[in-house]
Amino acid sequence: MNKPLNILVTGSTGYIGGRLVPRLIEKGHTVRCLVRNKDRLGGRPWVHDVEVITGDVLKPESLEAVFQDIDVAYYLIHSLDSKDFSQKDNQAADNFGRLAREAGVERIIYLGGLHPAADDMSDHLKSRLQTGDRLRGWGIPVTEFRAGAIIGSGSLSFEVVRYLTERLPFMITPRWVWTMTQPIAVRNVLEYLIDSLHLPETVGETYDIGGPEQLTYGQMMMDYAKIRNLKRYSIPVPLLTPYWSSHWVGLITPLNGKIVKPVVEGLRSELVVQDDRANALFGLNLLPYKKAVRLALERFDEDRVETTWKDSPQSNMTEEIIEEPLIDKEGMIQDRRHLKVKAPASEVFAAVKSLGGDNGWYFADRLWKLRGFLDMLVGGVGMRKSRRSYTDVRPGDTIDFWRVEAVKEDTLLRMRAEMKLPGRAWLQYEVKPLAPDTSLLTQTAFYEPKGVFGFLYWYALYLPHLVVFPGMLKGLSQKAKQMRQRG
Repeated sequence: MNKPLNILVTGSTGYIGGRLVPRLIEKGHTVRCLVRNKDRLGGRPWVHDVEVITGDVLKPESLEAVFQDIDVAYYLIHSLDSKDFSQKDNQAADNFGRLAREAGVERIIYLGGLHPAADDMSDHLKSRLQTGDRLRGWGIPVTEFRAGAIIGSGSLSFEVVRYLTERLPFMITPRWVWTMTQPIAVRNVLEYLIDSLHLPETVGETYDIGGPEQLTYGQMMMDYAKIRNLKRYSIPVPLLTPYWSSHWVGLITPLNGKIVKPVVEGLRSELVVQDDRANALFGLNLLPYKKAVRLALERFDEDRVETTWKDSPQSNMTEEIIEEPLIDKEGMIQDRRHLKVKAPASEVFAAVKSLGGDNGWYFADRLWKLRGFLDMLVGGVGMRKSRRSYTDVRPGDTIDFWRVEAVKEDTLLRMRAEMKLPGRAWLQYEVKPLAPDTSLLTQTAFYEPKGVFGFLYWYALYLPHLVVFPGMLKGLSQKAKQMRQRG
């Protein structure tokens, strides 16, 4: 029986960290989560089984109590949200490594990226490798795993393959699409991270990890097409650079071009396992790519996606990540509307929770798409048109260009806009039961303008709002009634 450990997990609001935590709990470990905003963990089924501490690795003074009595710390942090991401990564790793050593933490486990076969590497890959070096530089033992494309429901690499293949019968394939990589199933990544806890020979070691096959993104897309019974044809275009390719992907798919750019730039040269020691030591059942895809698709079909790459606040790609909740104060513009709905509160709220993604907004979908396209043109997140779950929401989820800020079951849903705006905006829904079969649905748009342009923006959209906001309320009412009839 392996000894339970006191474990610190950073990045628990992200894709890997959000899946790692419940598996550590299942193994009997005591888990502490370091987050910048504890509200982002609301709705996670395991949140009451962990200790949550608020802090920021870029602010060492906020980390004083984080490492107390910790045996092992997982470092799952990587910046993508600003032009100086490399400097931030280095500073964060230095703060973390220094304080972990001073607190007597036995070791750090870090998930980074594969080293390219050639010396030419993107700035993001270089930064991830430097992060491992920075952590080791403080004298604390570091176990580093280096992975390439991670395949699982909601992973960025999988989403690139899924959206491009689903949407393009004739796929324009730039040169990077045919660069060799070595995809690995997310469940295998989690197994490596967890199993290393009780393998003393892994302390201080660095391992390349990948699945059993070396494939190009082109092959991955064609294999995906076969699994989905789609006929797809490839049109090689050698002229598309990574820069233009990322914008092209952003135009064709809900994925933001800025997010895709690091993935594309990372494929300047081959990203494959060069040292196979991990496979020999751990002896895992490494899933083939097609099996990993089938499992991911099953998760989508069953509406059981645990986490997505969009869960991390990094996914908004703005210059400044705003984590402040809504505060109703002087100068806040509000557009509040009410509608009585002939349905129980639970069914009305179920309709509210289904907004966005493939479900649409139940009114003026084309206008929403146009707003997302315009946002993408000015460097915003764009429409994204996706959700973690078709029917469920929790704080931190993304719904198109909104981020869920607060959820009270059958009562309240509040979302914060992540689009580029001359101010800040929220959209809130409240449901109040009036009778067993009647509810009051309240929709409120909050807007905090920034300067003169902020006011001009709001009043420029005044007439469209007169049509769109009432239409959304009526659309939600109809959706609730349809759900009641089906039920």
